[in-house]
Amino acid sequence: MIEPTILEKFAALPDSLKTEVVHYIDFLLEKYAKTASQPQPEVVEEKTEKHHGYGSWAGKIIMSDDFDQPLEDLKEYM
Repeated sequence: MIEPTILEKFAALPDSLKTEVVHYIDFLLEKYAKTASQPQPEVVEEKTEKHHGYGSWAGKIIMSDDFDQPLEDLKEYM
């Protein structure tokens, strides 16, 4: 079903690109052979305790003493 479409598009390519397509197919076959022969390790998700909520960022964010003061760059607009 998909092969005729692939062959049509492949035939429309210039020779230089056909070579690249062949190299890419070889790469995919090599990659698939490696992954198919190796068993896939099971991914085990570790549950970590997350501390969210009111006050969880206390002491981690520091604002400068002059935070509320106007910026020097904007004085001409005030």
